[in-house]
Amino acid sequence: MTINTRHDGRGFKELRPVSIQYNAFGYSAGSVLLEMGNTKVLCAVTLQNGVPPFLRGKGTGWLAAEYAMLPTSTAERSAREISQLRRNGRASEISRLISRALRMVVNLDLLGERTITIDCDVLQADGGTRAACITGAFCALKSAEAFWLKNKQIVAPILIDEIAAVSVGVLQDQIVLDPDFSEDSNLSADFNFVLTRSNMIVEMQGSAEKSPIAWTQYNKLIQIAQEGIAQLFDLCNPTDNQSEDEERVSITRSASRETAPFFSLLNRQTTT
Repeated sequence: MTINTRHDGRGFKELRPVSIQYNAFGYSAGSVLLEMGNTKVLCAVTLQNGVPPFLRGKGTGWLAAEYAMLPTSTAERSAREISQLRRNGRASEISRLISRALRMVVNLDLLGERTITIDCDVLQADGGTRAACITGAFCALKSAEAFWLKNKQIVAPILIDEIAAVSVGVLQDQIVLDPDFSEDSNLSADFNFVLTRSNMIVEMQGSAEKSPIAWTQYNKLIQIAQEGIAQLFDLCNPTDNQSEDEERVSITRSASRETAPFFSLLNRQTTT
C-alpha cells in the first residue's frame, strides 16, 4: 500500500522547516541552535591546545565530537550517563560518526597540535537527530573558522569543503525525505546520507528494516538525499544570517549590547 500524503502535510521530497541561529553560546568560538521541525540541537565549537597521545610530536591537529541527548529531549525522561556510570552505546556511535564526517572536510595539518571539540546536544528529539547534529556542527565550525581567522588563532582557512546530512526512508513504498519520529517508527527502510557540497560521499548508513528494497528504490533514495542536502547548504551560511559586527559575540563584548547570545549568562542577570 502506497501513501498519498504525509501526516504533517509536507511533500515527499520536502524538508521540515529549518531554522539556524548563530552565536547561541557566548563562550564558544562558533555555536548554532539548529531546528528541523521539532528536532532541536545545539552545537558548539572550541579550540584547545593539545592532541591525543597517538598524535603528539607529529605537528598535526585533531577533531572530536561528542553527542548527547538531554534527559527531557524525549517524551519519556532518560537518565544522564553520569548517573549510570557508563557511556551510552548509541551516543558513542553517533559521536564517532560526527567526528569522522567533520574530519573529512578539515585540513588538520593547519592546526598544529591543537584539538577542535564539537559538542552536540539534543535539546528535543523528533527524528533525524544525528543528521541534524552533523549539519549543525558544520555550520558552527564554519562560523568558528571565521572567528579564528579574524582573531589570528589560525593563519589560513581550515575547511576544504562543506558537509551536511539528511535522513531518507521508505514509508509504505513511498520514499520520504527527512522523516520525523512518527514516520521513522514505521519505515521499512531507513538511511542517513552525509555528502559534501561538491557532491562527494562522506558516509552512508542504513538498512532495510522490514523488507528488502530494490536497487531502483535505493538509487531514488540517493537522488532525494542529494536534493535535500542541497537545500541545507543554501541555509548554512553565517554571513547571510548575521551582520558583519555580529559574526561572533563574546561574553565581554555582549555586555554592551541590547541582545546577548541565546544561552548567554547575561540573559539570566536581573536588574535591581
